[in-house]
Amino acid sequence: MTRRELDAAGITDPALRRAYARCRRLNARHGRTYFLATRLLPAARRPAVHALYGFARWADDIVDDLSRDVTPRRRAEALHALEEQLVAGLRDGTGTEPVVRALAHTAAAYDIDHQHFLDFLASMRSDLEVTRYATYADLEVYMHGSAAVIGLQMLPVLGTVTPREEAAPHAAALGIAFQLTNFLRDVGEDLDRGRVYLPEDLLDAHGVDRELLRWSRDTGRPDPRIRSALRAAADLAEGVYRQAAPGLDMLDPVSRPCIRTAYVLYRDILRVIEADGYAVLHRRAVVPRGRRAAVALGGAARAAAARLRTRAPRRGGAAPEVPR
Repeated sequence: MTRRELDAAGITDPALRRAYARCRRLNARHGRTYFLATRLLPAARRPAVHALYGFARWADDIVDDLSRDVTPRRRAEALHALEEQLVAGLRDGTGTEPVVRALAHTAAAYDIDHQHFLDFLASMRSDLEVTRYATYADLEVYMHGSAAVIGLQMLPVLGTVTPREEAAPHAAALGIAFQLTNFLRDVGEDLDRGRVYLPEDLLDAHGVDRELLRWSRDTGRPDPRIRSALRAAADLAEGVYRQAAPGLDMLDPVSRPCIRTAYVLYRDILRVIEADGYAVLHRRAVVPRGRRAAVALGGAARAAAARLRTRAPRRGGAAPEVPR
C-alpha cells in the first residue's frame, strides 16, 4: 500500500520515499482513527497527510517523553533542534530527520504556509512549562498552535470548492474540536503528566479542582461534581463541532468522505464518554470496532462514488499533484 501511494504521488527519490514511509508508520501506530480516515483519500494525497501527522507526532513525543533520564532541559533541547531542522528544511529541503524531509516536501508541493508549523512548535514549547489554563480564552491561544493550524495545514491537501479563506475558519474549528475531544478522553493520562487542559474556570463552576481530579484518579472513585464538569466540557466540544460542520461541504468532493469519517468517529468518542458516565479518569473511552468499521465502510462507498464523479480538478484550491 505504501508503494502504491508514493507512486501515485509521484515521489520517486528513495530517501524521500523512506521518509514518507516512516511518517505513514507513525500515523498507523499512533493515530488509529486519523489513519483509518486517511485511507479514504485518493492515494496521491495520502503521503502528504502522513507527513503532516508524522511531524506533529514526532514533536508531541518529544514533549511527552517522561522517561526517567529525559529531563525537561533535554526535551527543550530536542524540540529546539527539531525546530532548527524544520526551518532549514522549509528553506532549502535539507535536514537529516526523515519526518522533517517529508514535511518540507509536502509544504512545498502544496504551498502550505510555513507559519503554521512554527505556531505548532510554539504550542509544543509551552507544554514544557505550562500545566494549567485559567480560562477557555487562555486555552484557545494554546489550541491555535496545537490544533487549529493542523486543520489549516490540511486544507491545501484536501482541496476546496470554495475560496480557501472561506473554508479556513471551519478547518481550524475542526482541529480544535478534535483536540477538545482528546483533552476530555485523555484527562486522566494528562493528569499523570502533571497537566490539566480543561480550563479552570469551567472546573471551578462545578466545584472541581486539580486535587479532586487527582483523588478520583488515584482512588478510582467517581464524584458527581467531576461528572458535571466533564459533561460541560463535552458540551463545549459539541459546540465547536457545530462550528466546523459547514466546512465539510466546502471540501473537494473526493476529500469529504475522509474528513466526514474522522468527524463522525471523533464525535462518537463523546458519545462513548457520555454512555460510560464520564468515567475518563478511570478508563479510556474507545469507539467499538464494529461502529468504526461501519462508519469506515460507509465512507469508502462515498469515496468511491466521489472519485467516479470527479474527473477534473475543482476550483478554489483543489490539491495539485506532488511534483515529480
